[in-house]
Amino acid sequence: MRKYRQIYVILLLAAAYVFVFSYVPMYGITLAFRDYKFSLGIFRSPWIGFKYFAAFFSYFNFWTIIRNTLVISFLKLIVYFPLPVLFALAINEVRSVPFKRIVQTVTYLPYFISWVVAIQLVEHFLSLDGIVNQLRAEAGLQKIFYMNSPGYFYPIMFASHVWKNIGLSSIIYLAALAGVDPQLYEAATVEGAGRARQIWHISIPTIMPTVVVLFILGLASILSAGWEQIYLLRTPGNMNLADIIDTYVIQMGMFNGQFGYATAVSLFQGVIGLLLVLGTNAFARRVSEFGLF
Repeated sequence: MRKYRQIYVILLLAAAYVFVFSYVPMYGITLAFRDYKFSLGIFRSPWIGFKYFAAFFSYFNFWTIIRNTLVISFLKLIVYFPLPVLFALAINEVRSVPFKRIVQTVTYLPYFISWVVAIQLVEHFLSLDGIVNQLRAEAGLQKIFYMNSPGYFYPIMFASHVWKNIGLSSIIYLAALAGVDPQLYEAATVEGAGRARQIWHISIPTIMPTVVVLFILGLASILSAGWEQIYLLRTPGNMNLADIIDTYVIQMGMFNGQFGYATAVSLFQGVIGLLLVLGTNAFARRVSEFGLF
């Protein structure tokens, strides 16, 4: 420790940052079990046990919120999850470096656009006066109010999620593929393996540990479908599909001032996510040698 004291000092600063901004605020979880009063503060507000949890479970729209959250999370986790992997494998096969850089840049840029701007772009394209409806009108078809039609909510949500995230999501897999020894591909070529077999027997096994770890981590947010995107996509026409736990927490906490109730709902999300991570990790360890811990 004396020899590498500078490195430990840097590590100490990082540990202090995590402790102050991640662990100390966790005491706020107790709001889920307190009747919070502004005048009393967190420490002196009276305990009420599991009252907020019982209220949430008996909420008349409880199952609708859970269903919407699970459907959106399924689309974002299960359906979307293979796409960055396939995209990374496709980019890895491109031999033209300039073309590869152009594709990567174009696909990375949307991630750095805020959801507010991204949804505004979507609304401009799909509005009654947008380019999509203009093309429909030119073709003699009736215009569609896409943003207010429940049948188009899931496709719009999923397409915008893919457009915004697929580029950055593929970086981790591209980094894993960059670590593959080129001699493995050369040996496979000598043995007569084509590109498809090289991908199947070399590239995919190389990134499989990364795939498993990221999938397990993704399960932690199975009940967190991403409030910002969904909140901005909500309209009176699709509210029955866009009302999820995240938007409900924001509504109850920030708009209605029920901080204890919102904390209880958010804690429920976290506990379910933790159980899923532990269970999936144990299953992955049992059926393979890969796991998160």
